[in-house]
Amino acid sequence: MSLFLINLLLAIAWAAVSASFTLANLIFGFILSAVALYLIREQVGYVGYLTRSWRVISLAALFVYELILSAWRVTTLVLSPRMKVSPGIFAYPMKVDRDGEITLLANLITLTPGTLSVDVSDDRRTLYVHAIDCSDVDQTRADIAEGFERKILEAFR
Repeated sequence: MSLFLINLLLAIAWAAVSASFTLANLIFGFILSAVALYLIREQVGYVGYLTRSWRVISLAALFVYELILSAWRVTTLVLSPRMKVSPGIFAYPMKVDRDGEITLLANLITLTPGTLSVDVSDDRRTLYVHAIDCSDVDQTRADIAEGFERKILEAFR
């Protein structure tokens, strides 16, 4: 049985014992059971459950940060009197190789304003990305590698 399911069952048990099935009480029970599972992590045999949860939250926080930052960049770019842009498509060599990871990376790039995932190569090693400003392609590749791709690898491997 997965640790998430155990955590969820313990939260439901907490709500049943406290006789309050409100959303706030279920969330409190989930957090309380997560702490309890953390305390007995060696006995349960799966140490990485909470670490993985934290890494997924970190990936989501990075996405929100990048979303706000790129929205601001695109807004200032569009509203400037002289739009100095050089749009283009560049190839991004991926380190992720699983279908879910590739899909997540492509969607995170697409959802970020100013960039769009266009295609994945047949060998699934290269992602083609359209950017509104390709003046520094190497920096854009480094931003993707050190941002989204690194966080995806940390969260799901």
